[in-house]
Amino acid sequence: MSKKLNICEIFGPTIQGEGAMMGRPTLFVRTGGCDYRCSWCDTMYAVDPKHSDQWQRMTTEEVMAEIERLSDQTPMHVTLSGGNPAMQPLEDLIDLGHSKGYQFALETQGSLARDWFKKLDQLTLSPKGPSAGVKTDWDVLDACVDLVEPYKQASMKVVIFDDADYAFAQKVQNRYPQLPLYLQAGNHMVDSNAPADIPGVLDRLRWLAEKVASDRWQSACVLPQLHVLAWGNMRGA
Repeated sequence: MSKKLNICEIFGPTIQGEGAMMGRPTLFVRTGGCDYRCSWCDTMYAVDPKHSDQWQRMTTEEVMAEIERLSDQTPMHVTLSGGNPAMQPLEDLIDLGHSKGYQFALETQGSLARDWFKKLDQLTLSPKGPSAGVKTDWDVLDACVDLVEPYKQASMKVVIFDDADYAFAQKVQNRYPQLPLYLQAGNHMVDSNAPADIPGVLDRLRWLAEKVASDRWQSACVLPQLHVLAWGNMRGA
């Protein structure tokens, strides 16, 4: 019998708003459940078990059927997100999707190392800086990187709110120089029912861009959350 997955929502096609694949058309499979509680989390509805009544227990085949329905049976890029999707047994979904011509990307904080990461077409490891209020287990993050070190479609992404996060990102770069690093200006308005503070987000983006440029940090890539600029804090966008 197929393993059941905690699924918060499946939506798209839309575009990827973050990281190395920003701007690429994608479907999203957002899983429910997370082992972190970040202070600025913008998807608490996919994290906190108190929202689990909104999640669905779905088989691999049911998730794949919804992916195919939303894509009109046309193979495309699929982003596995959360919560922390590494908590879910997603290997069978990746295998089934690959057999049908779909590609899979996953974003996780790197708190759980899974052998099936090697099957992904794209992996983003996104350790959380001090502003998140959680602690990075560097040994586990090392194990995640060891799984994908020879695998070229992997990258690091760090959300930046302040100087402490910036210093954390520099530590990440120094520890994993072999992986591309994306710095993302944080969105401080995380209530999906409230309008996004676009001027505030752009102020932080300009601050981050100017800091990276003045420090001559040549290997860092500064990005916004493209979906926030386009749709604000709207869920499912």
